[in-house]
Amino acid sequence: MASKRDYYEILGVPRSASADEIKKAYRRLARTHHPDVNRHDKAAEDTFKEINEAYEVLSDTQKRNVYDRFGHNGPSGRTGAGFDFNEGFGFGDIFDVFFGSGGFGQTTARERNVSERGADLRADVEMTLEEAAKGIEKTLRISRMETCKACDGSGAEPGSKPETCTTCHGAGQVRRQQTGFFGTSIGVGICPHCRGEGRVVKSPCHECGGEGRTRGSAQIEVKIPAGVDNDNRIRLSGEGDAGMRGGPPGDLYVFPHIKPHSIFERRGNDIWCEVMVTFAQAALGATIAVPTLDGEEKLHLAEETQGGEVFRLRDHGIPDVNGRGKGSLNVVVKVQTPTKLSQEERQLLEDFAKSRGENLEAEPDKSFFEKVKDAFSGR
Repeated sequence: MASKRDYYEILGVPRSASADEIKKAYRRLARTHHPDVNRHDKAAEDTFKEINEAYEVLSDTQKRNVYDRFGHNGPSGRTGAGFDFNEGFGFGDIFDVFFGSGGFGQTTARERNVSERGADLRADVEMTLEEAAKGIEKTLRISRMETCKACDGSGAEPGSKPETCTTCHGAGQVRRQQTGFFGTSIGVGICPHCRGEGRVVKSPCHECGGEGRTRGSAQIEVKIPAGVDNDNRIRLSGEGDAGMRGGPPGDLYVFPHIKPHSIFERRGNDIWCEVMVTFAQAALGATIAVPTLDGEEKLHLAEETQGGEVFRLRDHGIPDVNGRGKGSLNVVVKVQTPTKLSQEERQLLEDFAKSRGENLEAEPDKSFFEKVKDAFSGR
């Protein structure tokens, strides 16, 4: 007797797979190997039973824990959980696999497939920090699926129209009686004639080939509000791909990308910049010009301004994208050391240092090194 295959191997998932990964793998395999899809393939029926057996165990937390510990021969003595319409898997699961519903009385295949919403699209827009701060209108040219003008989206050649499927009578699904390993059962599957749409286009449109859509391009104006950042997106409702068979169109999502600035750094709604000042300006105080997103502004430096000190200009930053105020401009002062001193300038600085009691040729402060030594020795 051949040994049973590992359930994880059957579903093609690792032993660490989540419940959602197991369910997705099962759905994919069940669609491929379902007997309704492979009516003349006996091996597909056996594979389908094997897939269901694996899923019944791995989708149940308790059964999965037992299987992980003991394998097929668990403490109950059973070799596998088996597939039973009356225990753990039934018509509800079959419907869930093919139609995403819980069973009878739910959404039918026709209701789901006749109208299909168009796909959402994405557009990326590069902009400057100034544009992000003030807001801007951009013209986008996008490629998208559009409703076929020749057939007005019906998929049928002008002068004709889709007809109700004679196999499923417009339901998009058919019921079959099957006799198999577990006895006789009645199953529901996708109509093979109309492929679940409930209608048949006998004369496809010459422009779209029966799809009801054609590839086209569109020019769209988008207004990007002030204050947007890289983690924002702008939704343009109905500007995505056209829907299938009269379905609604998808949406277009615009993602802004702010280019790095040569002067400013953005931090939320605040912006930062560095301004160089001379030693004299920092020591004596001065009024200097600083850059902003709207031009230059005057900034007054107090006497004895230190290098690294930050001056804040309120309401000179980025406006909040939701309209809640405006950020600030933070100016970091950097004191510039003079270079290429003349002899006279050098003498003036030396005289200045002496007047303050500074010894330019003093030995390093030994007490400082002693403190460092004590710190490392733990004293």
